Amino acid sequence: MTPDLFGDENQTWSEALCPGAVVLRGLAMPDEAALLAALDDIAAAAPFRHMVTPGGFCMSVAMTNCGAYGWVSDRGGYRYDAADPDSGRRWPRMPDVFLRLATDAAARAGFDGFAPDACLVNRYAPGARLSLHQDKNERDLGQPIVSVSLGLPALFLFGGSRRDDKPARVPLTHGDVVVWGGPARLRYHGVMPLKDGLHPLVGGYRINLTFRKAA
Repeated sequence: MTPDLFGDENQTWSEALCPGAVVLRGLAMPDEAALLAALDDIAAAAPFRHMVTPGGFCMSVAMTNCGAYGWVSDRGGYRYDAADPDSGRRWPRMPDVFLRLATDAAARAGFDGFAPDACLVNRYAPGARLSLHQDKNERDLGQPIVSVSLGLPALFLFGGSRRDDKPARVPLTHGDVVVWGGPARLRYHGVMPLKDGLHPLVGGYRINLTFRKAA
């Protein structure tokens, strides 16, 4: 589908990436103020941090979590945990505006009944990147992934079922939402190094909200 060039500035349209994967352009725009306000509350309760990989490398992307479970990485491996390892407290609850957006996006992509219990919040500064990987720490791989982009634009890499499959480069801008599941659920994906810039609401960062059903 293509947008109506003379329609509402918040109009959403979809771009299929492959069977089971779609970009919903501008879907988050109507909720941008509420999303960013909720994000401030989350970061105040569970500050962004650079986690360490099992191999001992510091991740270039800063992150935090909200929901019943949070994704963590350390020398012990990758996993979901109900408590923030930095504070010992439970992760902040998932804001209603986050949950509504995630379930709406999933339904638009053909995945009705999605009920995420984890939201990974990634903050990219210029130069930060995410190498090609699969999301496979979740218990039910029949549930989709919903990924919301806020702030600076980025190039999303969406590959195949093998790491050496050449990925498509998908430009993502503020308000875009990517959903993948079903036959696309275990495709490799990543993010190219973020370029310098300044977004009027987010500043010099890209924020990515990734919703998952962890347990």
